[in-house]
Amino acid sequence: MIDYQKYIEIIDDWIVNRDTTVVGIFLIVTLLLSGGLGMTATDSGTSQFTENVPAQEAFDEVNDNFERQPFERGTGSTTLIHKSNNVLSKSSILEMLRAQHRLKEDDSQDVVGTNSVAQSVALTVDPNATTLSAQIDAVESAPASVVKQAAQQTLDERPSIAGLLSKDLNRREPSASATIATVTHRVEGTSDSAGTQGTSPLTPIQQEAVFIVGSTGADITVFGSGLISAELQSVISDSLILVIPAAVILILFFLIVSYRDPFDLLIGLICLGMAILWTFGFMGWAGIPFTQMLIAVPPLLLAVGIDFGIHAVNRYREERVQGTEVSTSMRLTTDQLLPAFFIVTGTTVLGFAANGASDLAPIRDFGLVAAVGIVFTFLIFGIFLPSLKHFIDRKREKYNLPTFSIAPIGSEDSAVGRVLTVGVGIARRTPHTFFVVVLLSTAVMGAYGTGVDTRFTTEDFLPPEENPEYFEELPASLAPSEYTVTDTINFLEENFESSESDSVTIYMEGPMQQDYALESIYKANQNPPDSFVSNGRRASATSILGVINQYERQSPEFRQLIQANDIDNNGIPDKNLPAIYDELYASPYGDEARSYLTDDYSKARIVYSVKSDASQAEVTADTRELANDMRFEATATGSVVVLKAVSDVIAESAYISLALAILASAVFLVIAYWIIEQRPSLGIANLVPILVTIAALAATMRYLDIPFNVLTGTTLSIGIGLGIDYSAHLVHRFSEEFRDSTTLFEALSIAVSGTGGALAGSMLTTTTGTGVLVLAITPILGQFGLLIALSVLYSFVASVVILPTTLVVWDEAREVSPI
Repeated sequence: MIDYQKYIEIIDDWIVNRDTTVVGIFLIVTLLLSGGLGMTATDSGTSQFTENVPAQEAFDEVNDNFERQPFERGTGSTTLIHKSNNVLSKSSILEMLRAQHRLKEDDSQDVVGTNSVAQSVALTVDPNATTLSAQIDAVESAPASVVKQAAQQTLDERPSIAGLLSKDLNRREPSASATIATVTHRVEGTSDSAGTQGTSPLTPIQQEAVFIVGSTGADITVFGSGLISAELQSVISDSLILVIPAAVILILFFLIVSYRDPFDLLIGLICLGMAILWTFGFMGWAGIPFTQMLIAVPPLLLAVGIDFGIHAVNRYREERVQGTEVSTSMRLTTDQLLPAFFIVTGTTVLGFAANGASDLAPIRDFGLVAAVGIVFTFLIFGIFLPSLKHFIDRKREKYNLPTFSIAPIGSEDSAVGRVLTVGVGIARRTPHTFFVVVLLSTAVMGAYGTGVDTRFTTEDFLPPEENPEYFEELPASLAPSEYTVTDTINFLEENFESSESDSVTIYMEGPMQQDYALESIYKANQNPPDSFVSNGRRASATSILGVINQYERQSPEFRQLIQANDIDNNGIPDKNLPAIYDELYASPYGDEARSYLTDDYSKARIVYSVKSDASQAEVTADTRELANDMRFEATATGSVVVLKAVSDVIAESAYISLALAILASAVFLVIAYWIIEQRPSLGIANLVPILVTIAALAATMRYLDIPFNVLTGTTLSIGIGLGIDYSAHLVHRFSEEFRDSTTLFEALSIAVSGTGGALAGSMLTTTTGTGVLVLAITPILGQFGLLIALSVLYSFVASVVILPTTLVVWDEAREVSPI
């Protein structure tokens, strides 16, 4: 048997006899770890979650094969969204052409290509107008009736161009209220995704484009991944600016109520600050970037730190109020609380560390940082706080400094104590009936909670379309930035059948020289699934077939080559494909062809537009089915498929982490109570309120339609970590009291009224401190804050109300089979 008391006595000696040394050591460590604060980088967006996901790896392979200069300078695109009464009118077409021309002529934009309906109409007006300036001249000089006729002809000859026009397109008129255009830039580094530090090379380009396009006076919105990246960065800082002051004010208020002593309040705040500083300093030294997920770490550390601090001071006061002197009171406090803190820390660390089983790196980082932070919190509140408290109280006595309050929060004859002992009353009267009701309720809630949805989208990380009205009342220093990206995304989804991000890719591995290669692509585009955008009975897709078709219309010689090798006269060549590819690659369309077919003709890609209102599951299933039907080896990938793959990993991680956390916590608790109390079965009893909490939390998520995402997917395992905090303190205090002549219900009353008072103060402080995350600008953080606050509330209620009955049942079972 491990003699844990020996180690506690060693710690006691340091706390009581060398308090100054202990305080000094902790301050030195604080200075060392604070050096890591300046090393902490930031990361944001969805790209951090797709690393090592197979669908993303396939997508990266596609980009590597079809990016024109993948190892030198890449390209990225900006979307222009034009709104007017009729974007196909002469005046609106000129507005779009002029906006594109200004971007083309500005050196900061480094434009290498543009594409729009306006350009297509201008080319129909004058086929020789191959530059934007020539197209502007052609449209300006043409009568409005000619431009209208050209728009009609363009829609008839190029039906796929309708995808660039809003859903209200009237082909007969022709007219539409909105259109999108694409501007391609040459950029350094990654094309359209955020870099490793959450920045995008397109951000400065697109921010400048906003001013350039804005100077035209037209109602044209600039949109792109660079602007999304900038807002993702801003939302982190804006959320912290809102959340931290609110959390500080609320936590400070409840700590004042709990401590009722300025010296104890100062000690508690110092320890909370040190726990957060140590954790973020560790992140800097470890090279872990600060992500949106890690915004949740400070509230979690505050939750555990507040609990430890209130328990330590409250237990110390229980001894002091009886007249026990300072050093003896502190020894008795640490003798009882250090084992409880160890149990809480062990199970909490296991709950957080269970996220290490996730296949997503940010979730693993979150689990690591939170687990390390909890260990730091244990050391600071278990050793540093008692040492500092002992040091200050000795000085109080020496210099006769005033003592404001030494009364603990709850006692049996207090109002708080009487409320807290409700669970003891239930356990005394109807323990068996109540226990059966608890078990049945837990089973029902757990079964209902299994229906929680799983979602993962870029919009999870973005601010809402409209900020709440109370934001307008905030002072300028706290007011969040103006956000436009979410509004733009919603506009695209509502007004266009498919937006730029709504696409999937079929990656085919040939050889594409086979006679049936192009026919295979052609047939795959027929009768597309419901989630795909279609023109008639054909999918809206871009592939090597589209490039062949474009060059065929421009070159009579190439048209003859196609016709000579088209056996079934359907416009698709069936033989001599290498010669056709060679001719195409040598043409002005060669670079575009290489975007869909590799130079060695071994791999090809088809990009399909999918409906913006189709679910990720529907799109992914349809794309994979289409890939399976290909004659070549084909892989379904693209942004929608990648996001669905990530959501699947999130769901898997949530359940695996939960299972691991429950199993590891159960084993740890059994071993811990066996070593500390020689009552291993207390570990199982300790776990009952936690299972109730987890079931209630999952049921709440489903009822409130809060899905599992990268942040809320961690709440179940975190709920175990935080929930153990409450039940472990009560069980350990009960075990300490349930000895010698103390009866079962006396021990329960003492534990609940004494420790329960500290738990109540901790619960109120923690729920408000973590609940302020609902003020965060991103919905994902608000949901997380709400769930963490609820998990703490549920854990407290379950511990105070359900645990006494559980311990009565445990005691009866122990009498039958002592363990």
